Amino acid sequence: MTPSIRPLIVGNWKMNGLTASLNEFNAFGAGNDAALRRAVDLIICPPATLLSALAHSAPGKGISIGAQDCHMKDSGAHTGDLSAAMLADAGASAVLVGHSERRADHGESDAIVRAKAEAAYRNGLTAIICVGETRAEREAGKTLSVIRRQLKGSVPETMTARDLVIGYEPVWAIGTGLTPTAKDVEEVHASIRAELKKIIGKEEGARTRILYGGSVKPTNAKELLAVPNVDGLLVGGASLKAEDFLTIAGFYR
Repeated sequence: MTPSIRPLIVGNWKMNGLTASLNEFNAFGAGNDAALRRAVDLIICPPATLLSALAHSAPGKGISIGAQDCHMKDSGAHTGDLSAAMLADAGASAVLVGHSERRADHGESDAIVRAKAEAAYRNGLTAIICVGETRAEREAGKTLSVIRRQLKGSVPETMTARDLVIGYEPVWAIGTGLTPTAKDVEEVHASIRAELKKIIGKEEGARTRILYGGSVKPTNAKELLAVPNVDGLLVGGASLKAEDFLTIAGFYR
Protein backbone atom coordinates (compact mmCIF):
# COMPACT_ATOMS: atom_id res chain seq x y z
CA MET A 1 0.00 0.00 0.00
CA THR A 2 1.20 3.50 -0.82
CA PRO A 3 0.76 6.07 1.97
CA SER A 4 -1.61 8.95 1.08
CA ILE A 5 -3.19 7.04 -1.82
CA ARG A 6 -6.80 6.03 -1.26
CA PRO A 7 -7.06 2.30 -1.96
CA LEU A 8 -9.33 0.78 -4.59
CA ILE A 9 -10.82 -2.69 -5.01
CA VAL A 10 -12.23 -3.53 -8.45
CA GLY A 11 -14.39 -6.56 -9.13
CA ASN A 12 -14.36 -7.87 -12.71
CA TRP A 13 -17.33 -10.17 -13.29
CA LYS A 14 -16.11 -11.03 -16.81
CA MET A 15 -18.72 -13.01 -18.81
CA ASN A 16 -20.72 -13.94 -15.74
CA GLY A 17 -24.02 -12.66 -14.39
CA LEU A 18 -27.71 -12.63 -15.29
CA THR A 19 -30.60 -10.53 -14.02
CA ALA A 20 -30.67 -12.63 -10.85
CA SER A 21 -27.20 -11.25 -10.04
CA LEU A 22 -28.88 -8.01 -9.00
CA ASN A 23 -29.74 -9.75 -5.73
CA GLU A 24 -26.05 -10.45 -5.13
CA PHE A 25 -25.22 -6.83 -5.91
CA ASN A 26 -27.72 -5.73 -3.28
CA ALA A 27 -25.79 -7.88 -0.81
CA PHE A 28 -22.63 -6.01 -1.78
CA GLY A 29 -24.30 -2.75 -0.81
CA ALA A 30 -25.73 -4.13 2.42
CA GLY A 31 -22.28 -5.26 3.55
CA ASN A 32 -20.50 -2.05 2.59
CA ASP A 33 -20.75 -0.39 5.98
CA ALA A 34 -19.66 3.10 6.99
CA ALA A 35 -16.21 1.98 8.17
CA LEU A 36 -15.51 0.29 4.84
CA ARG A 37 -16.73 3.26 2.84
CA ARG A 38 -14.37 5.53 4.73
CA ALA A 39 -11.43 3.21 4.08
CA VAL A 40 -11.63 2.12 0.44
CA ASP A 41 -13.23 2.77 -2.95
CA LEU A 42 -15.13 -0.09 -4.58
CA ILE A 43 -15.93 -0.64 -8.26
CA ILE A 44 -17.86 -3.53 -9.79
CA CYS A 45 -17.46 -4.20 -13.53
CA PRO A 46 -20.41 -6.35 -14.65
CA PRO A 47 -21.10 -7.58 -18.19
CA ALA A 48 -22.57 -4.85 -20.40
CA THR A 49 -26.05 -6.40 -20.17
CA LEU A 50 -26.17 -5.58 -16.45
CA LEU A 51 -24.32 -2.26 -16.43
CA SER A 52 -27.33 0.03 -16.58
CA ALA A 53 -29.33 -1.99 -14.04
CA LEU A 54 -26.46 -2.02 -11.54
CA ALA A 55 -25.80 1.69 -12.07
CA HIS A 56 -29.47 2.37 -11.37
CA SER A 57 -29.27 0.30 -8.19
CA ALA A 58 -25.90 1.64 -7.02
CA PRO A 59 -26.84 5.00 -5.37
CA GLY A 60 -26.58 4.70 -1.62
CA LYS A 61 -24.50 1.53 -1.75
CA GLY A 62 -21.08 3.24 -1.90
CA ILE A 63 -20.11 1.23 -4.97
CA SER A 64 -19.25 2.62 -8.40
CA ILE A 65 -19.94 0.79 -11.64
CA GLY A 66 -17.35 0.14 -14.33
CA ALA A 67 -17.38 -1.47 -17.76
CA GLN A 68 -15.12 -4.25 -19.04
CA ASP A 69 -14.13 -2.72 -22.38
CA CYS A 70 -14.90 0.11 -24.79
CA HIS A 71 -14.39 0.94 -28.45
CA MET A 72 -11.81 3.47 -29.60
CA LYS A 73 -14.41 5.61 -31.40
CA ASP A 74 -17.28 7.50 -29.81
CA SER A 75 -19.79 6.35 -32.45
CA GLY A 76 -19.96 4.80 -35.89
CA ALA A 77 -20.45 1.62 -37.88
CA HIS A 78 -19.01 -0.83 -35.37
CA THR A 79 -21.62 -3.54 -34.92
CA GLY A 80 -21.55 -5.20 -31.53
CA ASP A 81 -19.19 -2.66 -29.94
CA LEU A 82 -19.91 -0.13 -27.21
CA SER A 83 -18.33 3.30 -27.04
CA ALA A 84 -17.07 4.99 -23.90
CA ALA A 85 -19.78 7.61 -24.44
CA MET A 86 -22.44 4.90 -24.32
CA LEU A 87 -20.94 3.37 -21.19
CA ALA A 88 -20.86 6.73 -19.43
CA ASP A 89 -24.46 7.32 -20.52
CA ALA A 90 -25.42 3.95 -19.02
CA GLY A 91 -23.93 4.92 -15.67
CA ALA A 92 -20.33 3.71 -15.76
CA SER A 93 -17.62 5.80 -14.12
CA ALA A 94 -14.67 3.59 -15.12
CA VAL A 95 -13.69 1.05 -17.76
CA LEU A 96 -11.15 -1.76 -17.98
CA VAL A 97 -8.94 -1.57 -21.06
CA GLY A 98 -6.19 -3.92 -22.18
CA HIS A 99 -7.16 -6.84 -19.98
CA SER A 100 -5.00 -9.82 -20.92
CA GLU A 101 -8.06 -11.72 -22.08
CA ARG A 102 -8.80 -8.91 -24.54
CA ARG A 103 -5.17 -8.74 -25.63
CA ALA A 104 -5.03 -12.51 -26.17
CA ASP A 105 -8.53 -13.36 -27.39
CA HIS A 106 -9.02 -10.26 -29.56
CA GLY A 107 -5.46 -9.45 -30.54
CA GLU A 108 -5.47 -6.03 -28.92
CA SER A 109 -2.13 -4.26 -29.28
CA ASP A 110 -0.70 -1.60 -26.98
CA ALA A 111 -1.75 1.00 -29.57
CA ILE A 112 -5.35 -0.19 -29.44
CA VAL A 113 -5.32 -0.15 -25.65
CA ARG A 114 -3.96 3.39 -25.70
CA ALA A 115 -6.69 4.52 -28.10
CA LYS A 116 -9.32 2.98 -25.82
CA ALA A 117 -7.81 4.73 -22.80
CA GLU A 118 -7.97 8.02 -24.70
CA ALA A 119 -11.63 7.34 -25.52
CA ALA A 120 -12.33 6.72 -21.84
CA TYR A 121 -10.59 9.99 -20.94
CA ARG A 122 -12.57 11.96 -23.55
CA ASN A 123 -15.79 10.72 -22.03
CA GLY A 124 -14.98 11.27 -18.37
CA LEU A 125 -14.31 7.64 -17.46
CA THR A 126 -11.42 6.41 -15.36
CA ALA A 127 -9.30 4.08 -17.52
CA ILE A 128 -8.10 0.98 -15.67
CA ILE A 129 -5.24 -0.06 -17.95
CA CYS A 130 -4.17 -3.67 -17.51
CA VAL A 131 -0.67 -5.04 -18.07
CA GLY A 132 0.94 -8.40 -17.40
CA GLU A 133 3.39 -11.01 -18.60
CA THR A 134 2.88 -14.60 -19.75
CA ARG A 135 4.50 -17.59 -18.07
CA ALA A 136 6.99 -17.89 -20.95
CA GLU A 137 7.97 -14.25 -20.61
CA ARG A 138 8.47 -14.61 -16.85
CA GLU A 139 10.56 -17.76 -17.23
CA ALA A 140 12.69 -15.96 -19.82
CA GLY A 141 13.37 -13.14 -17.35
CA LYS A 142 11.45 -10.62 -19.46
CA THR A 143 8.75 -9.62 -16.95
CA LEU A 144 9.93 -6.07 -16.28
CA SER A 145 10.79 -5.31 -19.90
CA VAL A 146 7.37 -6.58 -21.04
CA ILE A 147 5.57 -4.47 -18.44
CA ARG A 148 7.56 -1.36 -19.36
CA ARG A 149 6.79 -1.88 -23.04
CA GLN A 150 3.09 -2.29 -22.35
CA LEU A 151 3.01 0.84 -20.20
CA LYS A 152 4.89 2.95 -22.75
CA GLY A 153 2.56 1.81 -25.51
CA SER A 154 -0.71 1.83 -23.59
CA VAL A 155 -0.66 4.86 -21.25
CA PRO A 156 -1.36 8.28 -22.81
CA GLU A 157 1.08 10.94 -21.56
CA THR A 158 -1.81 13.36 -20.94
CA MET A 159 -3.50 11.21 -18.30
CA THR A 160 -3.37 12.01 -14.59
CA ALA A 161 -3.78 10.08 -11.36
CA ARG A 162 -7.39 11.25 -11.29
CA ASP A 163 -8.38 9.45 -14.48
CA LEU A 164 -5.91 6.55 -14.56
CA VAL A 165 -5.50 3.27 -12.68
CA ILE A 166 -3.00 0.55 -13.57
CA GLY A 167 -3.89 -3.11 -13.04
CA TYR A 168 -0.99 -5.58 -12.97
CA GLU A 169 -2.21 -9.09 -13.73
CA PRO A 170 0.39 -11.74 -14.54
CA VAL A 171 -1.34 -13.68 -17.31
CA TRP A 172 -0.21 -17.03 -15.91
CA ALA A 173 -1.90 -16.31 -12.56
CA ILE A 174 -5.36 -15.42 -13.85
CA GLY A 175 -7.84 -18.10 -12.88
CA THR A 176 -5.12 -20.64 -12.12
CA GLY A 177 -4.96 -20.30 -8.36
CA LEU A 178 -1.28 -19.36 -8.70
CA THR A 179 0.13 -16.04 -7.53
CA PRO A 180 3.62 -14.56 -7.64
CA THR A 181 5.45 -14.15 -4.35
CA ALA A 182 5.10 -10.93 -2.42
CA LYS A 183 8.70 -10.13 -3.39
CA ASP A 184 7.88 -10.61 -7.09
CA VAL A 185 4.81 -8.37 -6.82
CA GLU A 186 6.82 -5.71 -5.01
CA GLU A 187 9.47 -5.72 -7.76
CA VAL A 188 6.92 -5.35 -10.56
CA HIS A 189 4.87 -2.66 -8.82
CA ALA A 190 8.01 -0.65 -8.04
CA SER A 191 8.94 -0.85 -11.72
CA ILE A 192 5.44 0.25 -12.74
CA ARG A 193 5.64 3.21 -10.37
CA ALA A 194 8.99 4.28 -11.79
CA GLU A 195 7.75 3.96 -15.38
CA LEU A 196 4.58 5.92 -14.67
CA LYS A 197 6.65 8.79 -13.31
CA LYS A 198 8.50 8.87 -16.63
CA ILE A 199 5.33 8.73 -18.73
CA ILE A 200 2.93 11.10 -16.95
CA GLY A 201 5.33 12.98 -14.66
CA LYS A 202 6.75 12.40 -11.21
CA GLU A 203 3.87 13.90 -9.25
CA GLU A 204 1.06 12.19 -11.14
CA GLY A 205 2.97 8.92 -11.35
CA ALA A 206 3.51 8.95 -7.61
CA ARG A 207 -0.23 9.37 -6.98
CA THR A 208 -1.60 6.87 -9.51
CA ARG A 209 -3.21 3.78 -8.04
CA ILE A 210 -1.60 0.47 -9.01
CA LEU A 211 -3.69 -2.65 -8.42
CA TYR A 212 -2.61 -6.27 -8.28
CA GLY A 213 -4.80 -8.89 -9.95
CA GLY A 214 -4.53 -12.60 -10.70
CA SER A 215 -6.21 -15.31 -8.56
CA VAL A 216 -6.94 -12.86 -5.74
CA LYS A 217 -9.04 -14.43 -3.01
CA PRO A 218 -9.79 -13.88 0.69
CA THR A 219 -6.94 -16.20 1.71
CA ASN A 220 -4.17 -14.22 -0.02
CA ALA A 221 -5.56 -10.68 -0.23
CA LYS A 222 -4.18 -9.47 3.11
CA GLU A 223 -0.62 -10.44 2.20
CA LEU A 224 -0.90 -8.79 -1.22
CA LEU A 225 -2.33 -5.57 0.20
CA ALA A 226 0.68 -5.27 2.53
CA VAL A 227 3.11 -5.10 -0.41
CA PRO A 228 4.58 -1.63 -1.13
CA ASN A 229 3.00 0.12 -4.15
CA VAL A 230 -0.01 -2.19 -4.10
CA ASP A 231 -2.84 0.33 -3.81
CA GLY A 232 -5.66 -2.16 -4.15
CA LEU A 233 -6.73 -5.26 -6.01
CA LEU A 234 -8.37 -6.29 -9.27
CA VAL A 235 -10.52 -9.26 -8.32
CA GLY A 236 -11.99 -11.81 -10.73
CA GLY A 237 -13.92 -14.86 -9.58
CA ALA A 238 -13.97 -13.82 -5.92
CA SER A 239 -15.91 -10.68 -6.87
CA LEU A 240 -18.95 -12.71 -7.91
CA LYS A 241 -19.89 -13.37 -4.29
CA ALA A 242 -20.54 -10.48 -1.94
CA GLU A 243 -19.11 -12.35 1.05
CA ASP A 244 -15.77 -12.98 -0.66
CA PHE A 245 -15.47 -9.52 -2.20
CA LEU A 246 -16.36 -7.73 1.03
CA THR A 247 -13.95 -9.92 3.01
CA ILE A 248 -11.15 -8.84 0.65
CA ALA A 249 -12.11 -5.17 0.86
CA GLY A 250 -12.54 -5.50 4.62
CA PHE A 251 -8.79 -5.88 5.18
CA TYR A 252 -8.63 -2.09 4.80
CA ARG A 253 -10.88 -1.47 7.81
